[in-house]
This record gives sequence, structure tokens and C-alpha cells, in this order.
Amino acid sequence: MFNTNDIALLMALPGESQGLFEKENINVHYTGIGKVNAAMVAMDVIQKTKCKVIINLGTAGSSKFPTHDLVEVSTFVQRDMDISPLGFKVGETPFDPIPGAIELIPFFPELSQGVCGTGDSFETGTPKVPCELVDMEGYALAKVCRKMGVQLVSLKYITDGADHNAHNDWEANLVLGAKKLLEYYKKMVK
Repeated sequence: MFNTNDIALLMALPGESQGLFEKENINVHYTGIGKVNAAMVAMDVIQKTKCKVIINLGTAGSSKFPTHDLVEVSTFVQRDMDISPLGFKVGETPFDPIPGAIELIPFFPELSQGVCGTGDSFETGTPKVPCELVDMEGYALAKVCRKMGVQLVSLKYITDGADHNAHNDWEANLVLGAKKLLEYYKKMVK
């Protein structure tokens, strides 16, 4: 378990918490949508709070994991970084010392583990980079945490199948997701 003084909780949008965390007086830092917003907020939170651990809770789509599953991210990759015409692998940022795949330390052995592909698009097809779930902020958080020496734990509630109906399913499953994420947050923090 982590001490509350050592952690910061980041979520993309208030819709993902459904106000449940605030009702429990849990401080949530919302990043907004996308990699740039997530990176800016993560850097700001780390500098201001001096946290040792960022807990990232949120939603994701997946064509592998069933809707309503809670998945712990084992690795983040960038699904929309494509400089392949210049000879680089899809998902790899050229000349960057931080790898295109950032592995995390597992926290919940009972949860399914998955590779999460992050991109600045709402994925409804097959990502160019192999991954089992998709989001829009995680890789940026992982990269900032790696650079700043902060541990990242990320849990994703699967709201949709990352398909043509993803936008409808995502909204319909937010409340169930927030309840499950809150339950697991309480297991991490004392």
C-alpha cells in the first residue's frame, strides 16, 4: 500500500470519476484529453506535490478484454507515433532516450495485465502498434514519470470494444467504471 502523502491521483476527465472520489474527499488531478495535456499536468503535479507515485485511473477500449474488466497496464506504447517513412519503427520516437514501450511494475497480481496503446485519437479500429487496450493519455504519463523518477501504477476500466460503437459504450459504462476504480484505489492507499 502507498501512503497518501506519497501519491498523486490522475484521471483524464471528471466523467471518469463520476464525482465518487470527490464524495470521499480524494483529491483528483484531471489531465484533460490527450498526450500533451496529460504530460503538462503530470509534470506540474510532480513538481508541486513532490509525489513518489502517480496513480492513473481511467477508462480504455479493448478488442481483447471484455467490457467491464479492470486491467492493470503492464506496458504503455504510442500507437500514433509513425515516422516509418524515415525508417523508424511505428511507436518509436526518433532520437529519444526513453523507449517506445515503457514497462510498469505490477501492483495487483489478481488483475489481468495488458499493453496499452496511447494516441491522440479515439481508436475504433486496429492500432498500428500491437496493444491490447487503448487510451489517450497513458504513454505521456509514463514518459513523464520515467523522466522524473516517479513510479506509475495505471488501472483501466474497459468501457468499450474500441469499435464503431465505442463512443456510445464509453458513456454508458462510466458509472460502473468509477465504482470499480474507487474500490481498487482504496486497496492501494492507506
